[in-house]
Amino acid sequence: MTSHLIVTDEDATRVITLRRPEKKNALTQDMYLAMSEAINSAQDNAAIRCIVITGGSGVFTAGNDLEDFLKDGTANSDKPRASNAIKFLHALANNAKPIIAAVDGIAIGVGTTMLFHCDYVLASTSATFSTPFIHLGLVPEGASSLLVPRTMGHQRAFAMLVMGRTVSAEEAREAGFVNAVVATGHTETEARKVAREICALPAEAVALSRKLLKPAPEEIIQRINQESALFGERMRSDEAVNAFKRFFARKKA
Repeated sequence: MTSHLIVTDEDATRVITLRRPEKKNALTQDMYLAMSEAINSAQDNAAIRCIVITGGSGVFTAGNDLEDFLKDGTANSDKPRASNAIKFLHALANNAKPIIAAVDGIAIGVGTTMLFHCDYVLASTSATFSTPFIHLGLVPEGASSLLVPRTMGHQRAFAMLVMGRTVSAEEAREAGFVNAVVATGHTETEARKVAREICALPAEAVALSRKLLKPAPEEIIQRINQESALFGERMRSDEAVNAFKRFFARKKA
């Protein structure tokens, strides 16, 4: 388990907490693997009824740690996408337990797309959501090209996924992928309340109802893999290579 992730079981809820504040909870391959293990190991544990994913107060996640992502993702030309990131996305697709997300602050890239795999999303008034794949010459990931239009409609999905526009907490609630907007610093507390509410419901009925509401895992995984192949091709494109060069040049400036 990486030190940048804390997993605790409280009553019937597993809480996955991102803990890398110095990097705005940017996700490394070790963090992806640890999150996958936390989700997968909950599946056959009848004592775990809900999962909460939180970044703590002030930030959810800045998305991929780009230096770590590029090092791992381009190490083998046959596997351009980082394998642990794909393991995490597959874990989300196959997960059968209700997932609640507590988003306080920024949610960038996969920090936003993972929310469309969640069942209940709480956002603070300061939360913002962005998927700037296009600015790096890339394409959507995490089955977002499938799930986001189903939730928000094509036009809103196009603005976010293709144009790279940032969405505020209230706009996200209006678009349908955030359930409630709460005061900054209170998302995790409210998420735990929602988890207790769900855990008090009949377990089998919840599981069956949730399954009826969501696309089949096979459909989601097929789209994840399709996006991943295109994403890998784009990583080697001139547009993406030049975009990453500009990004790191700005960081050094």
